[in-house]
Amino acid sequence: MVNLTTIKTKADHAAVLEEIEKLIDADPAPNTPEADRLNLLALIAGDYEAKVFPTQFPDAVEAIKFRMDQQDLAPRDLIPYLGSRSKVSEVLSRKRPLTLPMVRALHERLHIPAKVLIHQAELLEPNEPDWSRFPLQEMSARGWIKGTLKSLREFFAQLPSEARAEVLCRQSFHIRSARKMDTYALRAWAARIIIESKRLKLAKFTKDSVTTDFLATVAQLSVLPEGPIAARDFLSQHGIPLIIEPHLPHTYIDGAAILLIKDRPIIGMTLRHDRLDNFWFTLLHELAHVALHFDTAEGQFIDDLDVESKNDPKEREADAFAGDTLIPIQAWKKSPASVYRSPEAAAHLAKQLGIHPAIVAGRIRHNWKAYRLLNNLVGHGQVRKLFKGIQWET
Repeated sequence: MVNLTTIKTKADHAAVLEEIEKLIDADPAPNTPEADRLNLLALIAGDYEAKVFPTQFPDAVEAIKFRMDQQDLAPRDLIPYLGSRSKVSEVLSRKRPLTLPMVRALHERLHIPAKVLIHQAELLEPNEPDWSRFPLQEMSARGWIKGTLKSLREFFAQLPSEARAEVLCRQSFHIRSARKMDTYALRAWAARIIIESKRLKLAKFTKDSVTTDFLATVAQLSVLPEGPIAARDFLSQHGIPLIIEPHLPHTYIDGAAILLIKDRPIIGMTLRHDRLDNFWFTLLHELAHVALHFDTAEGQFIDDLDVESKNDPKEREADAFAGDTLIPIQAWKKSPASVYRSPEAAAHLAKQLGIHPAIVAGRIRHNWKAYRLLNNLVGHGQVRKLFKGIQWET
C-alpha cells in the first residue's frame, strides 16, 4: 500500500494507479476503509493528472466508444454497465460523469483499463445525485460555482471525505418543516456551510463542552451592542464555526446543526427572519442539537422554526433545552411577563436574567401565539446589518 497524501513524482503516480486498479478489482463495499481509500487515491491521482499531464490519458468517453467500435456494440448494449438508456446517452454525450459502479463494470466486462476511466470518474455509489437538479443559476449568482456541471462537481469535491457522500447521496437530513423543501437546494446550502467552515481558523472543539452553562453564557452575550458577532466569536474560540448564509430558493431554513465532521459541529444560519429574538432562539436551538444529539445517527438537523415540534422528539428536546436556557421555567412562572403582555414586563424579566429584552418579547409572542405583540421590542432589522459582505435579498 502506498503511503501518500499527494503525488510528487511519476513513480508515485504509477504506484497510486496500481493500487487503484487492485482496489477496483477487490470491489470494496461502500463505507469501508477500502472504499474510502479508493476515493482518496482517485482524487489524488486526478489532481496530479490535471496539473502535470492533462492530455496524456485517453478521454474516458473516447475509450468507451473505441471499445464499442471494436466489439460492434450499440448504445443499448451498455445499459447493463451504465444503468439505463438515459444514463448511457448522458455518459456518451459527457453530460453525466462515470460513477464507481460504472467504472467497475466497464473495467471488468469490457476490459477498459481502470486508469483511463478512473481519473474522470465521480466516485459515488449508485444513489448518486442528479446533477442537473442543483440550483446552478443561483449558486453561480452567489459566486459558489462558474455555472457549469464541471464547476458544480468541483464545488462538492471541496467537502471533507467524511461529509461528501452524506451530503450528496444519502437522505440523512433530519428536516423540521411543514413545507416541502427542495432537497437539492438543501444539499447545496449544507455543502456551502461546511466548505466555508473549513476556511476558518478555529480552536479545538471539546466534546461535551456544550452544556446548559455554555448556552447560558452565549445567551448573555445578547445584551452587547453587537451581540450576534460576539456570539460568533465566542463559538469560534470554543471550536464551533457559525456560518451565515442566506437560504436558497424553495427552502425555508432558519438554522442547521451539521454533525458530519468528526472533530467538530458546525452551525449554519440563514437570518431568514431579520430579528434579534429569532437569531437568539435559532442559535440556541442549534446548539441544543449539539449538546443533545452530537453522537446520534442524524448527521444534519435542518430547521424551519416557524413550525411547531409536537411530533418530533428530537426537535422537542432541542426546543425545551434552548427555551429553558434562555428563560428558565421557574423564572418565567414567577415573572409578570408570563401574565402581562407589556414592554415593562419584558424589560423587567430581561434585566433579571441578563439577556436582551427581544428574547423575552419573543417568548411572550410565542406564549400567546400573538405575533404582532411587542413588535418594537423583537429587534426587527437588527441582525443582518451586523454581518458585512453578505448579499441579502431585497
